[in-house]
Amino acid sequence: MSKDSRIGESLWFIWDGLDYDFSSTESVVFYTEGHIDIEEEVVRKALASSIQREGIASSLSEGFSMIASGSSSQLHSGYSDLLERQIICSENGSSKSGEDLIEVTPITVVEVFDAI
Repeated sequence: MSKDSRIGESLWFIWDGLDYDFSSTESVVFYTEGHIDIEEEVVRKALASSIQREGIASSLSEGFSMIASGSSSQLHSGYSDLLERQIICSENGSSKSGEDLIEVTPITVVEVFDAI
C-alpha cells in the first residue's frame, strides 16, 4: 500500500451517493478514494477529525470511539450517464440494477453511529 499524500482534512467525505446499504437509520457513512487500511493511526486521526468537523462527534476522542464501534468496507463506486452522484458497484462497474457505470473507483467506507 503506498503512502497517501493527500492532506488529512480532505481525505474523508460523507457518503451522499446511491446503493450503500446502511445498517441503521442512525448511522453516517464516510468514504475516501482508494482501498486503505483503517487501522493505520494517521487514517483514523484524519477520519476522527472529519467526524468532529461535521458535528457528528463533540470531540476527537469521541470520533475515535465512533470509528472503533463502527464498521468499514472496501468497495467500488462509479457514475451513471444519467446521474451526477456516485453509485456503489462491483469492481467491474455493474450497479445493483445491472447498469454499467463509468469512472469506477475503489473506495473505503466507514459507517459510524451518530452520537449527537
